[in-house]
Amino acid sequence: MLVSFSVVQAQELFFYGETQNDLYKLLIKEGYKVRHFNDPEKAVRAAGKNDPVFLIAKNYPELDPQMHVSADLLKTIKRKKLRAYIEYPSVYEGLDIQGPPIETRLERGVVTTDGLAPVLPRMGLLGLHNSYVLPVEIPDPLIVLAKVVGYDKAEYGLTDTKVYPALFKKDGILISTTGLTNFQKGRYGPARSVKAVWEYILSDRFGGPAVRLGDWPQDVKPAFPKDGALPNDARLESIKKGAEWYKKGNFFLHASWKDNWLKYQGDGTMPVGPPLSPNLAQGDGSMGILEGHTSTINYDGSQQYRYWMRADVQGEASMALAAAGQLLGNQEFKNKSTNLLDFVFHTSNLRAAEKDNPASPSYGMIGWAVTHPGSFYADDNARTLLGAIAASSYLETDKWDKEIAEGILANFRLTGKKGFQGERLEEVAILQEGWKAYADRDFVHISPHFESWMWACYLWLYDKTGYKPLFEKTKEAIRITMEAYPQDWLWGSSMQMQRARMILPLAWLVRVEDTQEHRQWLDQLVTEITKYQDECGAIREEIGGDKGRKFRALNSNSDYGLDEGSLIFRNGETASCLLYTCNFALFGLAEAAAATQDEKYINAVNKLSDFMTRVQVTSSVHPDLDGAWFRGFDYTRWDYWASNSDIGWGTWCTLTGWIQSWIVTTQIQLETGKSFWDLTKTSAIAGDAEKAVENMLD
Repeated sequence: MLVSFSVVQAQELFFYGETQNDLYKLLIKEGYKVRHFNDPEKAVRAAGKNDPVFLIAKNYPELDPQMHVSADLLKTIKRKKLRAYIEYPSVYEGLDIQGPPIETRLERGVVTTDGLAPVLPRMGLLGLHNSYVLPVEIPDPLIVLAKVVGYDKAEYGLTDTKVYPALFKKDGILISTTGLTNFQKGRYGPARSVKAVWEYILSDRFGGPAVRLGDWPQDVKPAFPKDGALPNDARLESIKKGAEWYKKGNFFLHASWKDNWLKYQGDGTMPVGPPLSPNLAQGDGSMGILEGHTSTINYDGSQQYRYWMRADVQGEASMALAAAGQLLGNQEFKNKSTNLLDFVFHTSNLRAAEKDNPASPSYGMIGWAVTHPGSFYADDNARTLLGAIAASSYLETDKWDKEIAEGILANFRLTGKKGFQGERLEEVAILQEGWKAYADRDFVHISPHFESWMWACYLWLYDKTGYKPLFEKTKEAIRITMEAYPQDWLWGSSMQMQRARMILPLAWLVRVEDTQEHRQWLDQLVTEITKYQDECGAIREEIGGDKGRKFRALNSNSDYGLDEGSLIFRNGETASCLLYTCNFALFGLAEAAAATQDEKYINAVNKLSDFMTRVQVTSSVHPDLDGAWFRGFDYTRWDYWASNSDIGWGTWCTLTGWIQSWIVTTQIQLETGKSFWDLTKTSAIAGDAEKAVENMLD
């Protein structure tokens, strides 16, 4: 094979395009002889018989007026039998380009040839992010762009979807109607698959031995490979990067760009806008923190921001910053943590108006977001409050104990007889019906994602106060849930996330009442979720059956991207989710290990911790991503890859709350050997809680 390399590399390639083009840089790095021209015709004229010629439009995705492939140019190419690759022509004689370039978003590359097997079989998928494609109709293309259902292959073929030919042959010339050479800048993936495409193209155009490329360039990649020992300080360095990412991303709202925040946040239904420049003024947390990145990757490798201000994100980010501030001795982190909680409880509308009126049945509740201050999710309230509890301990303050106690008890009195609150409550209805109507409800909602972490809050406050109704109602809800496992569990993005969420309340149930039954329940869930834990530490996603499905089933290509959903299409696909599963499992398993000292739990959480350290994003090109974690990761490919069907939180999203905060905080707790439960054990919240019980509950 080394002989093949030298033969191919010795052959000249004639190139028109930018010298900063990803393919040009790669060929130079690989040692190929590339002659560069500033005019397509000059490149064609200079080439000898059978030589490879690459004509690639400059300034993609804009059209390049020099890429006018005339009849005379084609005649010369055919006469010399040049092995031409032509990309993104503005005009191509004999090719009907039916309009200006079309911008794609949810579309992915679909292989429609057997020539790329086994790496990419027919119907295999490529992430050609945010491509601009010239609309043409061509029989038998090699690769097309289309919106299709599937994880690594188009499960339903190309039916029921618009198809855009992206790579095809015409009269022996290889033509691309999109920027295939934009692979590094546009972060095309999975890397192994995109590399295979280019090995195929280069092999075909050189016409000799098979081309095999070396290391594949990636602007965004995991911090460490899958195998090999981690450095002794790897987790600590990961913590530092994870905490610093909050600043690198410039997510803290500053008054100087408040108008842009309001513009892009809108009414909260689609709070998406352009990435924020690191040169903009940095906020201090007093005006809140944005959510993070959307999962759409632009053609230049950047990602849009989510300009929404949610309560849970404020509390969670406050926790991570306080933890990092204490560990690293960083006062700026501590100040921002303090300001975020003041924003939640005192200066925003999240706990204002009727939520701050002691006579109101909604008193103490925390609004979902500044755009929806009258909508309440128990799970979002729980994570806001848990974040505030941890931040208070790290900051060594009781400043928000009153609000924390009221928040837990406000949710408790809106929880039904059997310990379930339901998915979402609205303040308008609560004000009309009164809180007792909710407390008297006799219903069951078996969804740990929505219910279980508020149970954890109840158990935590019970431990500090001894107020028995908190314990009794929670234990009943947990019993009902465990007896219904798995056949009656509702699931949304995956069944695995439901298991991950349930571990925390079970661990804390053992803390407050250590019985054989409670340990058995905990062990059942830990055993179940670790069955899916790979040796590298990742927890594989698993979807449930149709009975408990909450979101749209992907029964046709037209369903792709219309609802929230899983990273996988079928069980067995090797995706791990760091938004709903691995992040919360890390925290829950750490608490379970601390509560029981069980070696199985300790091993599971240590493996998962190492996985988190390895897959943290590293990037010198995109500082706003450096130190983050994406939602989706394929631990077989060792690449950021999965189905991107989720309408709000796809494969490449980041989240300052749900993802970043729980990973950073748990890594700190593992690094210091102090669990959340032990950290907060000495909380003096009992006095404020007793007053809240007296004022809020009969």
